[in-house]
Amino acid sequence: MKTNFKFLILLVLVAIGFQSCQEDDPIIPEEVVVLPPETATTVEGFYLLNEGNMNMNKSSLDYYDYKSGSYRRNVYGQANPEATLGLGDVGNDIGIYGSKVYAVINNSNKVEVMDAATTKRLKVIDVKNCRYVTFANGKAYASAYDGEVQLGENSPNGFVAEIDTTSLKITRTVKVGRQPEEMAVVGDKLYIANSGGYSPPNYERTVSVIDLKTFTKIKDIDVAINLHRLKADADGDIYVSSRGDYYDTPSKLFVIDTKTDKIKKTFDIACSNISIVGDKAYIIGSEFSYVTFKWKINYSMIDVKKEILLEGSFLPKTVSDEIKTPYGLAVDPFSLNVYITDAGDYVSPGKLYCVDKDGVTKFKVITGDIPAHFAFKYKKTTIK
Repeated sequence: MKTNFKFLILLVLVAIGFQSCQEDDPIIPEEVVVLPPETATTVEGFYLLNEGNMNMNKSSLDYYDYKSGSYRRNVYGQANPEATLGLGDVGNDIGIYGSKVYAVINNSNKVEVMDAATTKRLKVIDVKNCRYVTFANGKAYASAYDGEVQLGENSPNGFVAEIDTTSLKITRTVKVGRQPEEMAVVGDKLYIANSGGYSPPNYERTVSVIDLKTFTKIKDIDVAINLHRLKADADGDIYVSSRGDYYDTPSKLFVIDTKTDKIKKTFDIACSNISIVGDKAYIIGSEFSYVTFKWKINYSMIDVKKEILLEGSFLPKTVSDEIKTPYGLAVDPFSLNVYITDAGDYVSPGKLYCVDKDGVTKFKVITGDIPAHFAFKYKKTTIK
């Protein structure tokens, strides 16, 4: 049977987890590394969520402070010593809204809410097999598979949970497609990429559209199989990636016009991660083929105003040659520094690279296991 490659990696990590000593204390002490400081603008620094190995409760949180240059590993463990299992099992996404950090911990079935200044736990919100988080108008929206971590033809449709960011309670939920992934809000609509990744080759192929006022699904946009990444640009266009089937159907990147909810452009490139800043989209293309058993990797840029693929790579060759497994990606909206991570072999600590807008490498540093998701910390806001 054709299997989902990402799920195959998951199974390998599960096996590794069971072979490890489960009695070991998963909490790692905080470590501090001094890196070159950055000029603090509206952005003061960022959190980096490390996914951690499956079934080992090794998800962890790092923080890089621009002003001091200090890179602190495992800030959550330091701030929450009473959390005996650490941050939990598989950190899948992170976001900051107002004064709070929201960490989506997939296999622990929870959204962990922390104070953005101290990383002290404020609340744990139960969301089964949760995946990604986004925000709008005093609400957090979490996508969830709503099923066990397993392949199967009978997996249920997923859902999106609306969380009030003041009370930290789930206020409404809405069903979408099978195994929903990333989301973005444009106006009064929420867009969700459905993957169907638990039932290859019977993948989902739609983007669900939610009316935020009524919190009901108003339509599904047919796009392509096995959707994953979904980001909005400043003009309200949606960029959504298809991972293909790892055999004959290649990965692609689609642009949806949210005024018409129709596809307006297709790029024949893989997109395993994307960050849109200003007029540019920075893209990691990391595509595996079961036909060749090889990876195809690229570091591309798209001019989102002109909707054209630009020539060249956004990384210097010295960095791209060194990275084994490109994974996490973020671009500072002011300095345009590119932050990219290397997951390595998926079971050892990874690396974080900082490359400035001129292609000069500013630093690299060891992270936790599988460094994956970024959240920039802005100066104080009135949003709660």
